Amino acid sequence: QVQLVESGGGLVQAGGSLRLSCTASGRTLSTYDMGWFRQAPGKEREFVATISRSAISTYYTESVRGRFTIARDNTKNTVSLQMNSLKPEDTAVYYCATKPGGSYFYDVAPSFYNYWGQGTQVTVSS
Repeated sequence: QVQLVESGGGLVQAGGSLRLSCTASGRTLSTYDMGWFRQAPGKEREFVATISRSAISTYYTESVRGRFTIARDNTKNTVSLQMNSLKPEDTAVYYCATKPGGSYFYDVAPSFYNYWGQGTQVTVSS
């Protein structure tokens, strides 16, 4: 069992930055690919970014590429998402999640992920 807790969300003006953190307990994260997702009101949960177990590989959805950076520290059991140049359309609840082995790195649909945090709200004002 893995417990994930996200933090760092808040209200920011367009063009600003936020850094989200995801802290795990119960099991080491080093055996999982990690992902960040977001869900806006009335919309489905969507993939944002993923990072491999060793942090060698990262992948982003096109709308955040060049603005967001995913990172991890396996010694601290944490994953982060640095979000720069934020836009109003980035407004959503952001979730971190674990993906166990056995799937392709680029399999980023939510169904491939097994443990989820409770989410943290990010609101970007125009």
